[in-house]
Amino acid sequence: MRLYLELARRSFQRHLAYRAATLAGLFTNAVFGVLIASVFVALYRGRDATETGSVAGFTLPEILTFVWVGQSLIMVVYLWGWWEVAAAIESGDIITDLMKPIDYYAYWFSRDLGRAACHVLTRFVPTMLAGALVYDLALPRSVATWAAFALSVALAVSVSFAWRFLLNLTAFWLLDVRGVHTLAVGLVSFFSGMLVPLPFFPDGLRRVAELLPFRAIVMLPVEVLLGHRSAGAALALQASWAVALALLGQAVLALAVRRVVVQGG
Repeated sequence: MRLYLELARRSFQRHLAYRAATLAGLFTNAVFGVLIASVFVALYRGRDATETGSVAGFTLPEILTFVWVGQSLIMVVYLWGWWEVAAAIESGDIITDLMKPIDYYAYWFSRDLGRAACHVLTRFVPTMLAGALVYDLALPRSVATWAAFALSVALAVSVSFAWRFLLNLTAFWLLDVRGVHTLAVGLVSFFSGMLVPLPFFPDGLRRVAELLPFRAIVMLPVEVLLGHRSAGAALALQASWAVALALLGQAVLALAVRRVVVQGG
């Protein structure tokens, strides 16, 4: 356990050093946060005054909170990135990694937790503060709600990592994972609730989204923060997906390393 804690600590320090990238990312998140929030503000203000002040169960402050939490979580859950395992497979470095006296999944998971912890401080907190300064957000006052949200974010990172780990393992069978990357970005962006809240979906499409693990990455943490879903039920669902995907990743890895063929020799 001490080894994995040290890996997480070093990963935290490593990502803390990227100050220019952090500032650029914060600016980008703020710009997109304002743009997306403006679209939703126009939607709500364009509704007939006789209608209710909510859309699909979201009031305007709640939908603005959804927008800014989503922007704040992008780097914490690494929604669109991370292909280090695939790169190691393609270069052949995977052979050296597998010879180390460590659990391969735990090795990378520890590093990802350290990275996520760094991005909570450097990306999540500043982005949420920017949104709260510009808009009237529906932020809870209950310490218990914030604690449940923090745990939900940790589980979202676990689900996200397990999914990304599986995607990386496709490099064992594919010469180029760029196609997988492109497809994965589209799936996660749409079905996680990053672009549009899942309750906005038509009934059929929403039922499909509820069968997939992606809502555990963005939508469930938002619902926990807003009180739209029982924290216990949401956390249990996230934990189930995290365990299921982690076990699947271990099984796929075991299948892949039975006969490792390094590209190029």
